[in-house]
Amino acid sequence: MPTYIYRIQPLRPAMLAEGPTAEEARITAAHFDYLKRLMADGLLVLAGRTLNSDYSAFGVAIFEARDDDHMRQITEADPGVSKKLFRAEWFPFRIALHEPGNAVEE
Repeated sequence: MPTYIYRIQPLRPAMLAEGPTAEEARITAAHFDYLKRLMADGLLVLAGRTLNSDYSAFGVAIFEARDDDHMRQITEADPGVSKKLFRAEWFPFRIALHEPGNAVEE
């Protein structure tokens, strides 16, 4: 299956610096649950976000999807994107080097 890199950014960067509203927190939780389901389904390889809380903050995910249409469906079904909390873009991506044992989960 083709691999894609997915990049999201909050539309309201203050959400990270000042804290989310109740609605933003609800949507973020739904977004995280969605990513966990995609991981369980074998589509999500990894996901995370930068630790800065200014306008340049972003999250990334690496997916394996059938094709561009499937990746578009994954993006559109993300609650964070469909509820306009995050802007998203994705690109076909080739992993050149990968060693799962080197990754440390926090």
